Amino acid sequence: MKYRRAILGGFFFVLVLFFGARIARAQDEPQEPADTMPKPAARSTPIPIIDSGNPQDDNGMQDTTNRLLPDVTPLTGLQNATLGSPDLRHSYWVPGFQYANTVQSSNYGQPNSSGWFVTNYLMANVSLLKAWSRSQLAINYSGGGFFSTNSTQGNGNYQQLGLSQTFQSNRWLVQILDQFSYLPQSQFGFGAGTNLGIPGIAGSLGPSVPGLGGGTVPSQSIYASFGPRISNVGVIQATYTVSPRGSITASGSYAILHFVQSGNVDNNSTTGSLGYNYQLDSKNTLGLQYRFSSDQFPGEPQAFGDNIVNIAYGRKITGRLSLQFSGGPEYTTFRVPIGTQSSKLGVNANANFIYGFENGSFSAGYVHGLAGGSGVFTGSTSDQLNSAASRKLGRIWSANFNFGYARNSAVASSTEAGLPTYNSWFVGGGVGRPIGRDANLAISYTADIFGSSQSGCSGATCGSNQTSNYITLSFQWHTRPFVLQ
Repeated sequence: MKYRRAILGGFFFVLVLFFGARIARAQDEPQEPADTMPKPAARSTPIPIIDSGNPQDDNGMQDTTNRLLPDVTPLTGLQNATLGSPDLRHSYWVPGFQYANTVQSSNYGQPNSSGWFVTNYLMANVSLLKAWSRSQLAINYSGGGFFSTNSTQGNGNYQQLGLSQTFQSNRWLVQILDQFSYLPQSQFGFGAGTNLGIPGIAGSLGPSVPGLGGGTVPSQSIYASFGPRISNVGVIQATYTVSPRGSITASGSYAILHFVQSGNVDNNSTTGSLGYNYQLDSKNTLGLQYRFSSDQFPGEPQAFGDNIVNIAYGRKITGRLSLQFSGGPEYTTFRVPIGTQSSKLGVNANANFIYGFENGSFSAGYVHGLAGGSGVFTGSTSDQLNSAASRKLGRIWSANFNFGYARNSAVASSTEAGLPTYNSWFVGGGVGRPIGRDANLAISYTADIFGSSQSGCSGATCGSNQTSNYITLSFQWHTRPFVLQ
């Protein structure tokens, strides 16, 4: 595994130097006539989807809610597609702060914790968007602390970051992305219904940082893991247009999940992928992808090598629809044989769907395949489903609904009985409204349901279920945007 990581690291380092040199040289080269060079997607004509008749929003910025630029996410990359990005005309940064109060029952994530307790979050937020002629930097960050009446959880830090740097030339699109969090509990369902689980200012002023999918982000979908944890994933991705319809995407990522308290299993993962995208027409794309990932568990002898070949399909209608799904065989090798198995053949599947309408949106995502084990297993076979819906309720209020389900079982042979299977659910909703021009108030309720069962076992003692209830009140304020140019 070590030599593979060294090879991957060297490959991506050379990749960065090569792409950087090509992009820098492209900046200085004479441009081809407009009718012979491919038109960068990020500079495509924005499409109005809802005509409000307001040229500026309440913050004095260009109204971006009505105009979206087409999404340029490659189908065979490591990102999830979006409905598009706002047509922002200025570089700016916005600072603010946020206070959230959560009343919670029976914390599954802390041993010997029962009853109701209160956790207060106090943090600073900042969002930044800086655009150049052929590149763009977007940052969303929230950081502060939490104070809990639960003596087991105590007090601690809260940090979340989303970063995206994009470089674009005539044929190249290079993206550097990073997602970081330091939270007191699982990120699966955290802050659902409010902006507590979203870094930065959020709302229309929060720059768009593409979400990472396909199992790239370390899994935290087993509620049996406990205590604060650090999660980070960094991605470098390059797409080269080889023809008017075809492009090649190469991606690499490194992810960690580290728990502050002992008793959990840490996980490091290195991933590399190569894919080909073929655009059937302006809305539909086909793709073929190969991906290799290496999973390590510090302090544990086990490690995995995972090989995936996926066929992918995507459909995009700016502002209205984003659909992508992929699937194919998954071949996994084990450093330490499990039972009589030193390898396993399975299936990998991913799907993401977003539908936007005039007064709201609906999204859903599904992932099946090998996961890191969420701090409980040294690898797991995982199914994870997430969905969210939002809708305006008149001119001021809006409502949202959130749902998630995950099933994780140990990676083992069918002859081994007594291994647990974990099921984690979160379901809830909330309402929110702006207060003046620069503040927002939201309240939500979420139920986290955690269950376990054992294979080859029957009776009441073979499984357990526990529910945690959350009531969260969140207040967020920010200044007017500070225009950089």
